[in-house]
Amino acid sequence: MTPLLEARELVRRYSMRRGMLGRPVEVRAVNGVTLRLEAGRTLGLVGESGCGKSTTGRMVLGLEAPDEGDVQFEGAPMPPPGSLPWRRQRARMQMVYQDPLGALDRRLPIGVQVAEPLQIHGLPADATRVHALLRQVGLRPDQAERYPHELSGGQRQRAVLARALATDPVLLVCDEPISALDVSIQAQVMNLLVELQQQRGIALLFISHDLRAVRQMSHRVAVMYLGRIVEEGEPDAVLHDPAHPYAQALVSAIPDPTRRGNRIVLQGDPPNPAARPSGCAFHPRCPLAVSLCARQAPALKPRPGDGRLVACHVAQGEAAPMRKAA
Repeated sequence: MTPLLEARELVRRYSMRRGMLGRPVEVRAVNGVTLRLEAGRTLGLVGESGCGKSTTGRMVLGLEAPDEGDVQFEGAPMPPPGSLPWRRQRARMQMVYQDPLGALDRRLPIGVQVAEPLQIHGLPADATRVHALLRQVGLRPDQAERYPHELSGGQRQRAVLARALATDPVLLVCDEPISALDVSIQAQVMNLLVELQQQRGIALLFISHDLRAVRQMSHRVAVMYLGRIVEEGEPDAVLHDPAHPYAQALVSAIPDPTRRGNRIVLQGDPPNPAARPSGCAFHPRCPLAVSLCARQAPALKPRPGDGRLVACHVAQGEAAPMRKAA
């Protein structure tokens, strides 16, 4: 079956300068990411801040062009960003941003902003349509006259969702959609996303550093580290019995009285993306690293036995660990 979204070997490079007179240095924010997302399903993309999650989300929408690799949407290549075919396609794929107040124009009423994508794409933008969208996300029609600062954080995120849903998209890229909300409101927004997915059959790329939210939302989970996916599989497998040492450390940080073993504390700081380590980028911090890890980057491939995708020489059985994780 053809996936709704397929990204293959995406690479995104940036040039940064060290100091005022320093020479430009290349930084690979995304380094060979491949992912697939089926219609009506949710892929959770998780990892530390700065690992390349948001850049990946922008590339799959065409908001940034990859330096290498390609994106297929509904079985066709992504049109060039800014082109007329790309603008038409954007009606089918929308983004939900992290900060709802920053994503909204403080000078305009909510109803005007919900109607804006309808007007851009030449769709009916009357009050009836706007009010129906507001009701669908749990807002009252009279709140169309409110300004963003007159709504709570949860209400603003619902307004952002209403605007994203206006063009009937089949894909939503949700970039940390709950991180700016209170804990009590986070559950409401996640439940709303699940309801909308069930009602509309929307696919979600759910980007987050919150493993508990990813576990609740996702049909499949991908773990990123320094621009690469290091493990991908079913949520129960990845988040209850992770295979990659980095995923093990992430999961061990979640408070869980039923989990056996102690928290895994990684040594050292995350590597500088401008001075990426040789071989596996995680090996300087990995408690299981062997000499092969410093020489050769492991491929992301099915692990013998359970089929989940793992990029680790030790987890794949290609090398024996020198020591056990703490």
